Amino acid sequence: MHFSFRVKYFVFPIVLTLLSLAIFAQAPSNGLDTVRVQSGFISGTRSPDSTLHIFRGIPFAAPPIGAWRWKAPREAEHWTGIRACDAFGPHPMQAPPMAFGVYTAEFLIPDSRVSEDCLYLNVWTGAKSATEKRPVIVWIYGGGFINGSGAVPLYDGSAMAKKGAVFVSFNYRLGIFGFFSHPDLTRESPVHTSGNYGLLDQLAALHWVQRNIQAFGGDPANVTIDGQSAGAMSINCLVASPLSKGLFRRAIAESGAMLISNPLSGMPLLAQDEKDGLKTAEKLGASSVDDLRKIPAAVLLSKVKLFGWMPIVDGHVIPAPLAEIFAAGKENPVDLLTGWNADDAVIFGAPKNAEAYRQQVLSQFGSSAGTMLGAYPGTTDSEALISQLQMSRDMVFAVQNFSWARWQSAQRGAKVYLYFFARRLPATPAFAKYGAFHCGEIAYALDNLEFLHRPWEAMDHQLASKMSDYWLNFARTGNPNGQTVPEWPPFHAGHTVQMVLGEETAPRPVPDSARLDLMTATLKQVQAAGPVSH
Repeated sequence: MHFSFRVKYFVFPIVLTLLSLAIFAQAPSNGLDTVRVQSGFISGTRSPDSTLHIFRGIPFAAPPIGAWRWKAPREAEHWTGIRACDAFGPHPMQAPPMAFGVYTAEFLIPDSRVSEDCLYLNVWTGAKSATEKRPVIVWIYGGGFINGSGAVPLYDGSAMAKKGAVFVSFNYRLGIFGFFSHPDLTRESPVHTSGNYGLLDQLAALHWVQRNIQAFGGDPANVTIDGQSAGAMSINCLVASPLSKGLFRRAIAESGAMLISNPLSGMPLLAQDEKDGLKTAEKLGASSVDDLRKIPAAVLLSKVKLFGWMPIVDGHVIPAPLAEIFAAGKENPVDLLTGWNADDAVIFGAPKNAEAYRQQVLSQFGSSAGTMLGAYPGTTDSEALISQLQMSRDMVFAVQNFSWARWQSAQRGAKVYLYFFARRLPATPAFAKYGAFHCGEIAYALDNLEFLHRPWEAMDHQLASKMSDYWLNFARTGNPNGQTVPEWPPFHAGHTVQMVLGEETAPRPVPDSARLDLMTATLKQVQAAGPVSH
């Protein structure tokens, strides 16, 4: 008895010590150096000044490879020990990065390391503990749904994290890997659809944020999604999707939406996209989806069209055309900050002379061509060039975001703010002609001028400070205003004003609102006359 008593009370503290050491080996270290997410423990790196914790390459879903190509993303596999998340994951499959026009390396993926195994995300946080509940900004990149990555230098989250946000970027599948429909894929799907795999990746990343962001000091009840171009179009889709309910509270959409079909682009229906999928399979010599899945990713990428991949009306992620969803008030009730750039124009191919321009307008608008030429004249070559730029800007961006602001502001309690980015970025003579170009606002909005090599002036740094303050204030409260920035009035049906962001930062009535209304009405007439080609 005496011996067993002594053994019992001698062994017990040893066992406790060993258990404590085992728990300590798995538990997070000081602050957020180590974080537990649903799949296991991860470690990251620190910013050079040690004020931020940065985690790169966190798996948010299992690799969509092999038999899982063209299927909804699955939960990431669990791991043991501490996974080092100190480098970006591979980029989604896409063509090698190649600078063109004004789009220098800062706008492109930083290397050619692409893979179907691409579903990774990145987190920047200045929180010292998991209890801080900082606003969360989730960035969705653009790139025409065919290129891009959360690792693009211009999307670095350090500046916004230092201002107080928890900033997240992630990858989603692109091109044929993200937006391919086929009747066999529809038949094998448990929800009887196919095509919107890239959007499903975005939803999976947002679900991951809801389950895990609190561990990084973020508030899952205060998530803002922010994106540009195809990223903004994705956000337009997510706001409309019933699958997004509860995943975010606010949306920032920079130069992009998919509300109104136009001769340059339009959201196809599933049946239409399935026909395209059959043609693609025939071109590839594949008689089944199994055959298509056996084609190596690099070979598949090299043999299919580069452009034309986009979200579709699939009856599941997107249950109906976006215009119908918004017109019926069925979109998610979120606060919205949106706008476009002065030189957002996209001209496909070389600019046309006056005669060729008029013929193009006739072919695109039919019986409405006269109306369009009245609003966008082309009697001379120089006038035609200006009209081509303005027409493409308005069709693809201005009327989309303007219409979205109107529809979203009709939601009860929704706060909507509209902007017009007018700053002609300082540049060398080779780039000066691009002005306030498409994508030009990103460096200002994310306070990332240091990542874009231009001859910046003092006012550029001031504008970047203001814009990033507006963006963060909006993420915090749904209102961009604060003590450090000029007053930005809200947008609503009786007050169609937008904030001009440029050399002067001030609210102004929406320029050319009558012409935008005319463009919107004309596009609806063209759409009613027949389907938009895809």
